[in-house]
Amino acid sequence: MSFDTDLFVIGGGSGGVRAARIAAAEGGARVMLAEESRMGGTCVIRGCVPKKLMVFASAFPEMVEDANAYGWRVKSEGFDWPRFRTSLEAELDRLENAYRSTLLNAGVTIHDTRATVIDPHTVRLATGDTITTKHILIATGGWPFVPDIPGKELAITSNDIFHLDSLPKRALVVGGGYIASEFACILHGLGVEVAQYYRGAQILRGFDDESRGHVANAMQARGIAIHCGTDVLRLEKTATGIRAVATDGSEREFDLVLYATGRRPNSTCLGLEDLGVKFGRNGQIIVDEWSQTAVPSIYAVGDVTDRVNLTPVAIREGHAFADTVFRGVPTKFDHDLIPSAIFTQPELGSVGLSEEAARDLEPIEVYSAAFRPMRTLFAGRQDRVLMKLIVSQATRKVLGCHIVAPDAGEFIQLAAIAIRMGATKEDFDRTVAVHPTLSEELVTMRKPSRRT
Repeated sequence: MSFDTDLFVIGGGSGGVRAARIAAAEGGARVMLAEESRMGGTCVIRGCVPKKLMVFASAFPEMVEDANAYGWRVKSEGFDWPRFRTSLEAELDRLENAYRSTLLNAGVTIHDTRATVIDPHTVRLATGDTITTKHILIATGGWPFVPDIPGKELAITSNDIFHLDSLPKRALVVGGGYIASEFACILHGLGVEVAQYYRGAQILRGFDDESRGHVANAMQARGIAIHCGTDVLRLEKTATGIRAVATDGSEREFDLVLYATGRRPNSTCLGLEDLGVKFGRNGQIIVDEWSQTAVPSIYAVGDVTDRVNLTPVAIREGHAFADTVFRGVPTKFDHDLIPSAIFTQPELGSVGLSEEAARDLEPIEVYSAAFRPMRTLFAGRQDRVLMKLIVSQATRKVLGCHIVAPDAGEFIQLAAIAIRMGATKEDFDRTVAVHPTLSEELVTMRKPSRRT
């Protein structure tokens, strides 16, 4: 059978763009891609990139204070949100154009419209055109979820935070995951009075307990009011703001309510339900280790599969798909030992097993050090960092590394290489420290804090 194209990708985010580019430029395939919104997807347009730029912006007030402690005579005249937002939007435009140019240079045909699947080899564009294709890749990502409570229309999500006309004076962040915790820190750093409500016992569920407790304590010490065991019953519009009625009996007024209570796979209304594609309980597309669905010609990568919802993972999944299907290089992406970073203040970097997960598997040793770092100690701050290694008693391999410190994301990337290679605690011990640095603690901890 003759097809109009070899591959049709639905979704112009990181995973879809990588798959399309590799399939076209290196696999020699005829490729089309449809994106109904902006090229670049969640990460570039409404996620990682604008968020990280806001993280940078929010860190400057403490830098100014520290500069004065170090002898510089400087002062802050306040944060100019409209000026920052204008620069941010210009940068996102630049990145979007770069993504578009990358695809075009690879020979990919772009359709700036919505696409749905008619049958295993046909897609329909919102323009009414139909296109036949040998393979279909779904890379539509995820979307913020807001629970169905009275007044939910008064809340915004992380998609909206970058487009505010002005910053609020009082903000409520609902949720306890990394997105909620990051935006609580960002808003606080930009001068907003912030409260964070989370229905669980401690924020950052799923991460190492000691590490997330360290982050929570640091956030509270900076002035963020974290209320665990608390959820919102309803939101009400008032003359001066938004009233949040909570499960703990409190009623507080805010200028802005940001919901960051999770994301759901963007898998509905694509026409897949009637074709035999299988879905999980949260709407995720079920795929095998090759990212192939129950329909052989249809594949899916990225957040829409709800495996590990991180941009670099979507990119690797998309690349592995293109290698397998179009380059003749069968490739399965290994979802084990994926490093991650949470850009709170301080940051949390993590790779491998948490202490809790590791001790459920085998006897372990825990090496940890918490201390005041030199830079902020000199400035009179009470900041503390945490360095932690989880070690197998039997094999001596380092099973996990967790760092809470400024630039922890940079540290954990390098630690992840050693752990991926199977480094033992003795390998760390034989490595000479770089002094004076924060990271030297990773190679100078000789005695375990505890054995379990």
